[in-house]
Amino acid sequence: MNLLKRSLLLIYFIYALVLFVAWMLFFFPFIVLVSFLGPVRGGNLIYKICMIWGEIWFPLVGIFHKNIFEFPHDKNHPYIFVANHLSFLDAAILVKTFRQPVRPLGKEEISKIPVFGFIYRNAIVTVHRSDARDRAKSVRRLKRFVEKGISILIFPEGTFNETGKPVKGFFDGAFRIAIETQTPIKPVLFLDAYDRMHFEHILTLNPGRSRAIYLEPVPVEGLTMKDLPALREKVYSIMDKKLREYNASWIK
Repeated sequence: MNLLKRSLLLIYFIYALVLFVAWMLFFFPFIVLVSFLGPVRGGNLIYKICMIWGEIWFPLVGIFHKNIFEFPHDKNHPYIFVANHLSFLDAAILVKTFRQPVRPLGKEEISKIPVFGFIYRNAIVTVHRSDARDRAKSVRRLKRFVEKGISILIFPEGTFNETGKPVKGFFDGAFRIAIETQTPIKPVLFLDAYDRMHFEHILTLNPGRSRAIYLEPVPVEGLTMKDLPALREKVYSIMDKKLREYNASWIK
């Protein structure tokens, strides 16, 4: 039975990968064209194209996504989005989750992948996490987007959460930017990405439901850098509590 299941998952993965690449190649010429419009207008259009890609790919592979709002959400307002991170699928799920101009922060290494890397580095802000100067440069870019009314997305855990806890410890970056730009933080939970594709191996991809939970925004108005640790812990506690309430499957 295990052999049959693994064989079916492999066939499904190949099918999903072929569709992923085929639709990416279909949209690639349009992405190249709009990239000449610059990092703001061009980047926004590239993200919209990626949203269209998601509307096609997800149903074709049998992954059905739903956004759930625990609190009214204003798409016209910029936020510092923070989300939990457990799956390779998170990068795809974000285009189904964030339906407004947004710039995620992502690893620079991925930008080296042919074709996909071009889309990646024109749609997100890349960072070399081990390079302090590059981290500072990425933070400056993120802040410029926020100042132009564009939301940003940061996974505050920095990498996959392999602890068995709802979330692992948070880095300061998202909270520092929120305070410096006086932009509210909006926590978002990716509830099913872990079940759709486990962080240990990409061949665990499987069809099923996908949910993103928008939580109540956390205001930062009037906060200063001395409030950063308390803000970080507040957001951590909110996400930890909510993931437990939703019985997230990875919690041990």
